[in-house]
Amino acid sequence: MSLRALLTSRTLLRTSAISPIPKQMRSADHINLFYSDHQHLQTANTMLRRNYTAAAVSLPADNSVGHMLRYQKAMPKLPVPALGATLDKYLRSVRPLLSDADYAKTVVAVEEFRAPGGPGEKLQERLLAKAQDPKTVNWLEDWWNELAYFGYRDPVVIYVSYFFAYRDDRLRRAPAARAASIATAALEFRKQVVNITHRNSHRNWSVASRPSRNLARYIDFPAFHHNRASQTIEYEFAKNDPLCMDSYKWMFNACRMPAKPSDYEVVFDPTMHNHIVVMRHNQFYVVETQQDGRQLSTAELEAQFANIIAQAGDKKDPAIGALTAENRDVWTDCRDLLVKAHPSNKAALEKIESSVFLICLDDTAPVTRDEVSRACWHGDGRNRFYDKSLQFIVFENGKAGFMGEHSSMDGTPTSRLNDFVLTELAKNKIDHGSPQVRSNLPTPSKIQFHLNHDVHKAIDSALQTFDSLIGSHDLHVLAYNGYGKNLIKRFKTSPDAYVQMIIQLAYYKMFGVSRPTYESAQVRKFQHGRTETCRTVSLESVAWVKAMEDPSVPIDKKALLGREAIKSHIKYMTDAVEAHGVDRHLLGLRLSLKPDETKPALFTDPAYAYSSHWYLSTSQLTSEYFEGYGWGEVQPDGFGIAYMIKNNSLHFNVASVKDLTVHGTKYVAGTQKMRAYLEEAADDMRHVFEAGLPAEPIKAKL
Repeated sequence: MSLRALLTSRTLLRTSAISPIPKQMRSADHINLFYSDHQHLQTANTMLRRNYTAAAVSLPADNSVGHMLRYQKAMPKLPVPALGATLDKYLRSVRPLLSDADYAKTVVAVEEFRAPGGPGEKLQERLLAKAQDPKTVNWLEDWWNELAYFGYRDPVVIYVSYFFAYRDDRLRRAPAARAASIATAALEFRKQVVNITHRNSHRNWSVASRPSRNLARYIDFPAFHHNRASQTIEYEFAKNDPLCMDSYKWMFNACRMPAKPSDYEVVFDPTMHNHIVVMRHNQFYVVETQQDGRQLSTAELEAQFANIIAQAGDKKDPAIGALTAENRDVWTDCRDLLVKAHPSNKAALEKIESSVFLICLDDTAPVTRDEVSRACWHGDGRNRFYDKSLQFIVFENGKAGFMGEHSSMDGTPTSRLNDFVLTELAKNKIDHGSPQVRSNLPTPSKIQFHLNHDVHKAIDSALQTFDSLIGSHDLHVLAYNGYGKNLIKRFKTSPDAYVQMIIQLAYYKMFGVSRPTYESAQVRKFQHGRTETCRTVSLESVAWVKAMEDPSVPIDKKALLGREAIKSHIKYMTDAVEAHGVDRHLLGLRLSLKPDETKPALFTDPAYAYSSHWYLSTSQLTSEYFEGYGWGEVQPDGFGIAYMIKNNSLHFNVASVKDLTVHGTKYVAGTQKMRAYLEEAADDMRHVFEAGLPAEPIKAKL
């Protein structure tokens, strides 16, 4: 099957201006993506814990290209797993999800596929040929970027974008001060990733149209190719294996561009674009970060931001940013309308798109974890530009967070950026520069748009669509302070696998059944690697959750079954981070079909679609300086559960549609119920696992 045929079959266009086609009505060809993949949010897991040093690096370094890319050329390519191993693993993964009769049918379909001379053997040969082509860096990359992101037509907000909520900064309560400190720290991180002093001779670069070559992303300037020695950011490692750093080049001065039939990503020359754009009351302001060859100090940035707040006043402009929250085809048309409305509008848009990053100064003051998370997740749809890769959000009460566009970067690079910002500020390691504000700083300039009736109408429609979409979703946060990583390690189990079992138990408590669950596994040890699926549900996990809810099962038996479930999960995750999962390989085989070829029974078997219908889309990402992170659900009858495992606490962000209906049953306040069951499951697991700990000796009182 051709890639375009697959995209066409997905039928992702809206049927109206208000509500998207329900995801359960999409073609079975649709790739059920974890948004841990957004939505997929791709993040680190315990099997690939990142660090910035390695005792004995497994690859040779090319130090001529700088720290950031010195292992890049030596990294292995993404492997194509053995066909038989993948099919065996697939059968094991679907067994706990199917009845005996349905499983028997699936076995027949799998054995037909793997038979000598059968379709599996032929498709495997094609996939191997693609992977072994010297011109191919990563056999999955173009397919994945197109299907998971750029060809995806639903809005990026909710369905693709993700957020981090920050811990409070008690030294900086005023929004201008908080925003200035964040901007200074982010600019410091940028210096480690891109060289902003190397001037290029190339000056005629334009983003007026989609690149002619068949790439969804492109960089059209030489800074990344000819001056890499300036990229001083330290490499990331998983134990002794370097992790691919390629996605860092899509971090700053980057923007997703709407286009039909699929979008693309652009990075603007960082030597020519050192401005940031600040939003206030739906208005856009340009702040140059360099003056007379010197970066603005934190005090100067604060003065500029305060000036913007004063300039904006109480007036709110028409919400141009709301157009970026639209269905991607609708936004493509609206952008054309906007550009045609006035000759200066194209340059105005490019000023936003080319900025280093956005600062959103919201006039709201969220207080609770739920309120802050929702404000970072989507806001009111007006004071954002959702196509920008990096948006730092600061609220009127000094609370803050981050929103990331997910197309070209997974969660690990941006989590490193945000953790750097917060950690270095908290430890007072950022050079804030002089407290004196130079008198010759240019006043922040407002980006002016000229709108006609058609654009105003498009904005009104976009706001209606956005408000309807947000109104149909729910989000609740569980900040669980009963215990965290320190106690889980005393149980001698993997903290990540342990929390995955909390989620499995909570789901079973609520629904009385186990259903397909996605956990993101990163494969960045391979060139241009992004993610693989870790299928959490196993025969062992199902046996364990049933035992946990059976009061007749002894506590030691529950603990034993729990450890077996955790062991099974670790085994699958270990395979997944080596790119030996099920989902990406089967996807590659399916995409290797030619347009006129009959689809093998394996791919038409209901078990194939059902086993990747992610009722639970999960991922872990942890920083002691985050108060939360998350994204939307992948399926309308499922949950998006992002979690953090801190030293002495656990944090769950639970998102779903508000009127949750699962297999015909409506669950009122379903997200709140899931939060409650997560808390109950965490308590139950502690009770079971703690019973097996040796008693601590009682210390004598002096």
